[in-house]
Amino acid sequence: MARPLEHQVALVTGATQGIGRAIAIALADAGARVWINHLDQPQAAEALVAQIVAGGGRAHAVQADVASPEQVEAMFVEVLGDGPLDILVNNAGIILEKAFLDTDEDDWARLLGVDLGGVYRCCRQALRHMQPRGTGSIVNIASELGQLGRAQYVAYCTAKAGVIGLSKSLAREFAPAIRINAVAPGPVDTPMVSLEHMSAEMIAAETAIPAGRLGRPEEIAAAVLFLVSPQASFFHGQTLGANGGAWMG
Repeated sequence: MARPLEHQVALVTGATQGIGRAIAIALADAGARVWINHLDQPQAAEALVAQIVAGGGRAHAVQADVASPEQVEAMFVEVLGDGPLDILVNNAGIILEKAFLDTDEDDWARLLGVDLGGVYRCCRQALRHMQPRGTGSIVNIASELGQLGRAQYVAYCTAKAGVIGLSKSLAREFAPAIRINAVAPGPVDTPMVSLEHMSAEMIAAETAIPAGRLGRPEEIAAAVLFLVSPQASFFHGQTLGANGGAWMG
């Protein structure tokens, strides 16, 4: 079995469930030593570490709130103490469904602080390390809603649009040595978007795309794995739309 990421070290934020969990497993299966970031799920993080190790992979858990500059800095000190960082996947995020006029300053600051600010903070720490080495790959998880927009999701859509713009700008600034790209998933069957907790109207809206279904976390992980692999060496500042046709840009 080919292991294209052998001897590489990867950090995945928000990696205990859903898309992040699938990404961590995919990177470990490809040979990377994976750091699994979590906010407050130590048991889930350690269970994922144990699963990866049992499968012949290498993994560690690390706690940090990506909305906190101090915790992000401490996380990178711990991760970099294990060796050079080759791959960063910024996946941690939250979602808010709320009418715009009901979205207050705290709502706005909290969502942008995690979904956009967290990407900024982790990219900043990683690039400080990657730039002197002249190598590295970063993938930021955005959303098709950052391209489409959606009523009742203004803060979320704004943050994800910002992730796409941040990825493009950083790609131009740090190319060619460091490759920075984004993946903008469509609706994916995860705890964040669960059919079990959605109304019939929302289910219809989420599945009214050419694919006719929700995506699977493993399908998003496959896009990330491609972008950090040697096969994607000519990809800079791109946003891969693993979205079932929800957005055709």
